[in-house]
Amino acid sequence: MRKKIKRNARLVRYVVYKETLIDFKDHFWTFLGSFLGIGLIGLLNDKQFTDSDSLFLIGSFGASSVLIYGIVNSPLAQPRNLIGGHVICALMGVTVHKIIPDQIWLSSAFAVSTSIVLMQVTKTLHPPGGATALIANIGSEKIKALGYMYVLSPVLSGVLILFFVAVMVNRFAAHRKYPANRNWYKVWERKYFTRV
Repeated sequence: MRKKIKRNARLVRYVVYKETLIDFKDHFWTFLGSFLGIGLIGLLNDKQFTDSDSLFLIGSFGASSVLIYGIVNSPLAQPRNLIGGHVICALMGVTVHKIIPDQIWLSSAFAVSTSIVLMQVTKTLHPPGGATALIANIGSEKIKALGYMYVLSPVLSGVLILFFVAVMVNRFAAHRKYPANRNWYKVWERKYFTRV
């Protein structure tokens, strides 16, 4: 009984120790990537719009940054999910807002729920995409006035900036690999463009 307790205590200490180790290199690359990605989008926003507009910076980009810079190996952070998830959700959010413009509670719930299902069907599940659909319905009047332009800018343009910064930053980090399959475009090409 004592041996078992000692063994379990050692196991718990080991797991707690391993989980609390700080990897300064990894944290440095996470900080650098997220700073450059969000900073670049903010800089473009600053050059294009006044301080009160802030059209390029939407909340879901912060959540996407956590995934693509902090958890680079997550399936939810891969390019297909990042780009596809945001674009599908933006399209759904704008469409639902156009169909149900006066009932925010209904349009918000319907846009988010439909977006989640569409991401599941297309295998582009990216949790921050739900916020992108929601923002299309509850965002400022300037966001709502964009209509389908919301899909192209700020959503698609911002997501592409985040993606290219993630690829560049993670190339310099020898211990990180993003996208998880660096030959993702070859896999995609083989999957969709080869003859059977």
